[in-house]
Formats: sequence, C-alpha cells, structure tokens
Amino acid sequence: MIDLRSDTVTKPTEAMRKAMLEAEVGDDVYREDPTVNRLEELAAEILGKEAALFVTSGTQGNQIAVLTYTRPGDEVILEAESHIFYYEAGAVSALAGVQTRTLSGPKGQMPIEAIREAIRGNDIHLPRTAMIGLENTHNRAGGAVLPLHYMKQVYQLAQAHQIPVHLDGARLWNAAVALGVDVKAITQYTDTVQVCLSKGLSAPVGSILAGPKPWIEEARKWRKRLGGGMRQAGVIAAPGIIALTDMMNRLADDHRRAKALATGLAQIKGLNVDPDSVETNIVMVDVSPWGVSAQHVLALLKERHHIFGNAFGPFLIRLMTHRHISDQDIEKTVDAFLQISRNVK
Repeated sequence: MIDLRSDTVTKPTEAMRKAMLEAEVGDDVYREDPTVNRLEELAAEILGKEAALFVTSGTQGNQIAVLTYTRPGDEVILEAESHIFYYEAGAVSALAGVQTRTLSGPKGQMPIEAIREAIRGNDIHLPRTAMIGLENTHNRAGGAVLPLHYMKQVYQLAQAHQIPVHLDGARLWNAAVALGVDVKAITQYTDTVQVCLSKGLSAPVGSILAGPKPWIEEARKWRKRLGGGMRQAGVIAAPGIIALTDMMNRLADDHRRAKALATGLAQIKGLNVDPDSVETNIVMVDVSPWGVSAQHVLALLKERHHIFGNAFGPFLIRLMTHRHISDQDIEKTVDAFLQISRNVK
C-alpha cells in the first residue's frame, strides 16, 4: 500500500517507541511530569517564545489560541481557506462565540491592504478585531509557504493596531526547511504559534502552543476547560522530544519526492499538475480534463494499485509525501496514473 492521503499517517520511529516505554512520568495537571516539562521547555526554545504548552492536537491548539485572545462577540481575521476556518468544525463560533472575517488570497496570502481594510474601527456597531490568523504552510493552497517579507508586513500592520497574530504552523517545520531558515526566523513575526508533532515529524500524537509566558498560563486554563488536562502524559511527550530534535532535517526528502511526483504526473496527458507550485510535501492534481471525478480516480487507484489519496474538490486530488514514501513509491504512483489515463473516458 502507498498511502499518500496525509503525513498524519506516519508511524512513530523505533527510537520514539523506546522513549515512550522508558519515559519518566508524573501528573501533568500538577505540572509534575518531567518529560512533558522538558518537551515544553525545548519547544519554547526552538520556537523563540517564552513558554509552551503541550496540547492534544493542532485543532485544540488553534482553538485555545482563539479562546485566549477573544471574548464572545469579537471577530478574527482568517484566510478564506485556512484550516481554522475550513476544517475545525466551526469551533471558533461554537466554543469562543466569535465571528470570522475571511479574506481570499493567492497561496494563502491575504492581501495586506485587504487586511488593513478588514480591521474594525472603534464603532459601537462593529465587533472588535481580536486576532489575525495565518497558516504556514497553507494546506489548501497546496503546501504553499508564506514568505518572510509577507509575514513581517502582516505582523507590523497588526502591531500598529495592537492586534495579536497567531500562526497555525501545523507544518511550520516544512516551511522552515523550504525557506532554508531557522523556525525562529518565521515565528519572530507572530505573537503565538501552534505546531504539530504528529505530521511529518512522525510523533504519534500532540501539538505545541507557544507564546508569552502570561499568555500560556491563560491558555493552560483553557486547555483544562476543554478537557485537555493530561496525567502521566510523558509517554506521549517523549516521542515529541525526538520529533523536535531528530526529525526535521529529513523533511527535505519529502519535498524532493513531492517535486518528483508532480514532475512525473505533469507529463501525463489530461492531468493538470504544476511542478513549479510544489514548495513542500503536497501535490495537487486536477483530473477535470479526463471528464471523471476525483473520487472515481481515487477509487481506481485504490482498487487496482493500492494507492491512497484525498479528494480536495470534485476534480482535485491531494497527494502528500512523508517518511513512509520512497522513491519507488513515487515511480509506482506515476505509473498508476499513466495506466489509468489510458483507460479513462
């Protein structure tokens, strides 16, 4: 089986499994789990923030950020296809009681002037703009990386209006590798950041929320309110430490393979694939010229070739490389699409 659905399907390494078995543990709600404490301290240092909080998922981390920054009736500015808006089950309204102001932008980049115009003034009729959210890399934009100069512009605009910037950095590690920079070069333009340990870094579970120490203390209370207080959590924090120390450099292999996959698929008649748009580990494949749906193509890939992908629209397929995808898997996937192209009508 070749599973290109997501980098969330990665399994923990043997070193991670051993670390889980041997992890020193305690009650994390009492802040007595030494492994969790080490993970949070390490993450804060790597991300260039004062403090960090271990949370169960990227969605929980993002929602804790919204809850900590806002009060009911506020508004948050988000890109129209961002994960917080698109894939978190309406949680900003259901949990925080805030509304979203969504702005569309190429490659996940909301235009600076559009953000400026969206910031609410001091008017009794208007909600308070309580947060600006960015996503880097941007999932629905095909793993696009937000450039540093863009993030700096957003951050400076937000600071001028005293509005915090929260970064959904679920795949921030991929962005840093693609840009060839330390992650601090990115997070310097954010007030808070959420990063996942369980995607390309291969930890089995967990994310990190990082920011100013007083803010993290408030976030910790929101984590408790959401049922995210954990007890002997060192067994899941231990692989997170390995994820942060040992797994980032190998992401370049995922990017190389994604580019190779896109290049191969672009040679197949009837497929719309742009290799130049592949910046990290996500490849978008438009099958509309074939006159069949993405779901139909995915079914053929699964049934005939044991290859799995994700539908991202009626005719759009997302394929994602990760640690378990080899060069041979890329070749087999390109060949599978080629075989399907000869029979599809």
